[in-house]
Amino acid sequence: MSEEFDIVSAETIREGRATDAYFDRTMEALEHAGKNPTVVAEVTADQFPTGEWNLLAGLPDAASLFEGRAVDVDALPEGQLFDGGPVMRVEGPYREFCRLETALLGLLSHPTAVATRALEVRHAAPGSTVLSFGSRHLHPALGTMVERAALLGGLDGFSNVAAEEAVGRRAGGTMPHALMICFGRGEQEAAWRAFDEAVPDETPRVALVDTYSDEVDEALRATEAVDDLTGVRLDTTGSRRGDFRHIAREVRWTLDAHGHEDVDIFVSGGLGPRELRALRDVADGFGVGSYVSNADPLDFALDIVEVDGEPAAKRGKLTGRKAVYRTADGGHHIGLADRNAPTDAVELLEPLVRDGEVVRAFDFESAIERAAADAAEVGFGDEQ
Repeated sequence: MSEEFDIVSAETIREGRATDAYFDRTMEALEHAGKNPTVVAEVTADQFPTGEWNLLAGLPDAASLFEGRAVDVDALPEGQLFDGGPVMRVEGPYREFCRLETALLGLLSHPTAVATRALEVRHAAPGSTVLSFGSRHLHPALGTMVERAALLGGLDGFSNVAAEEAVGRRAGGTMPHALMICFGRGEQEAAWRAFDEAVPDETPRVALVDTYSDEVDEALRATEAVDDLTGVRLDTTGSRRGDFRHIAREVRWTLDAHGHEDVDIFVSGGLGPRELRALRDVADGFGVGSYVSNADPLDFALDIVEVDGEPAAKRGKLTGRKAVYRTADGGHHIGLADRNAPTDAVELLEPLVRDGEVVRAFDFESAIERAAADAAEVGFGDEQ
């Protein structure tokens, strides 16, 4: 473990030392007994389709975990929606991957939950710009994971600068209340102008307009202080917010009345799908934080379903190697792998690792497109 920030190193994870203690005991017992059966194990959250869709994320890290291990791995494509059944199948000598289970489940469970929440937000405001502002709510070591999963779910951008290299996009953001407060009450114009004069030309000129006085008043003052203002941001504290929709409508009305129809309204602060649906016709964009970043990790489990070629499973789990299909009607079908597939169905489990070599190429932009297309196919968000 690193001496700083309580961060487990990549080396520790790869070596299988980021594991639960009972897997160490399992290895000791198997080695003592001279047993190392060839098993098939599957990662699942629910045994049968539930109708509650989740968006698979975290697959590149999961694949990397198996590099150099004498195992074969099949998995759904990243960006695929599922509502039950296995998302991954691992086959090989059990002692090859016994200690990896803890890390594997974490690498899939948390990103999948974040990506699913992001997809919910995306569908709540399909015509709006939505940015991920949530990495501040988690350990900083998770910042890249959060932003990548948020983009996979369809959000338009993110705020964490450290994630830029990993996701291949620039972080975005304008100004916090701290900047306004550093200039002081009554000096809002000085703060807005300093920002305008200092930041790169490509940075949108979005002024925060709720620090000291009424949002309508500060919005109008910002348009007068900064030429070519892109937009204004409302981040009003919940205790002072009142009817947020009415505030946004009043700001819009006043900007329009003074000839500033081209100035957008951006809203942030404690927002989720319900708030976005209520505000999407009066705001042009949103910053969403904890609703996405603080998603409860999906309860994935890794279960052995076959030992030395024979079906095997604990009570309450479905025995035998399985296949997963997208049916012609957009459904998710789980069946035994040695049985006939449903008519016109597409097999979703694809090779990921063969004998310790990652055999799948990862294209993040394609995964984002897949998520959007699959969400449309299964009707994700139609009930909202």
